[in-house]
Amino acid sequence: MPDCANGLEITATRGIAEIAAKDWDACACPETADGGRPLDPFTTHRFLAALEASGSVGPGTGWQPHHLVARHEGRVVGVAPLYAKSHSQGEYIFDHAFADAWQRAGGRYYPKLQSAVPFTPATGRRLLVRPEAGPPVAEAMLGAIAEVGRRNGLSSAHVTFCTAEEAALGPAAGFLPRVTEQFHWQNRGWRGFDQFLAALSSRKRKTIRRERATANAFGGEIVLLTGDAIEARHWDAFWQFYQDTGSRKWGRPYLTRAFFDIAHETLRDDMLLTLALRGGRPVAGALNLIGRDTLYGRYWGCVEDHSCLHFELCYYRAIDYALEHGLARVEAGAQGAHKLARGYLPARVHSLHWFSDAGFRKAAARYLDAERGAVGHEMEVLSALGPYRRGEPATRSGSCRDE
Repeated sequence: MPDCANGLEITATRGIAEIAAKDWDACACPETADGGRPLDPFTTHRFLAALEASGSVGPGTGWQPHHLVARHEGRVVGVAPLYAKSHSQGEYIFDHAFADAWQRAGGRYYPKLQSAVPFTPATGRRLLVRPEAGPPVAEAMLGAIAEVGRRNGLSSAHVTFCTAEEAALGPAAGFLPRVTEQFHWQNRGWRGFDQFLAALSSRKRKTIRRERATANAFGGEIVLLTGDAIEARHWDAFWQFYQDTGSRKWGRPYLTRAFFDIAHETLRDDMLLTLALRGGRPVAGALNLIGRDTLYGRYWGCVEDHSCLHFELCYYRAIDYALEHGLARVEAGAQGAHKLARGYLPARVHSLHWFSDAGFRKAAARYLDAERGAVGHEMEVLSALGPYRRGEPATRSGSCRDE
């Protein structure tokens, strides 16, 4: 797909293995040149390669890789994760309403295009360009995503969990912006959990202290593991947790067992595994990925039920880790108004949506305008309710139930 105006050539691949890791990461995480962590571990070559090599995405999964590569005079200057989707699962900014309306009108919604990190509701760049390449390459790649959809007669193309800056590029390329919400914990310079608690109302402080005391009285110990401290046997235990949660929430787990074996080899320095042990045996666990300034909560599971242990492992230990390591934020994944009572505030999430049919696009634009207003109002209401003291940001309270 040549762009003769500026000498840029954009092509689609059949998988991440067709792109050298150094070329991909020079676009996806140029900040690692100083030896530090990537801002977003999910768009690194090693993470996307683990998904493909493990069979978590690819043939038979409904996620078929077609990543874009932009070259200028033979040099890779931009990449974008891109998949042909045969369903709307594993996305977390769901378009089931669009799919239903399209198909009721007599159209075929699937396959569609999706620029995203599979199974990962975490905001990050999707139009990955070298810093020196600048916005023109990002704009060209966004246009190329729509062009791939157009040339192949597809219903739609979607860019999900993109940055606000990327969302601003959407309208010029024919994409409709969408705003949804998550709940993130923000570090306001606190020097420990007690300082964080001091920012809360007295009643909410007592609730969190009670939850933590309840959780930690489960009859064992909680350990935080990363890097070489994670052993293969820990993945055996976590696989059981993941299987249990997956079967209860979405029918079958998205990740294969092989993903965790590959992750142990290539991603363990990016991972924080929090395990609850009873008699030395793991009975519950939470998996996080570590970014340069953010801890990303991803999966939780258990083989024993203990009151409030979910909150302790997924939310409070994540805050502890962020405070200890000077991280700015904890993103605890999709859904969850119950996170509000634990200090996690509403945060805007951006996505972009292109539809091939002009009439459908107009109807979708009206819907998204109304939704944007409703989301903004809900965020204002939720932010006004709880647990922070007057003068601090606020949310609403919740119970000890694992929701």
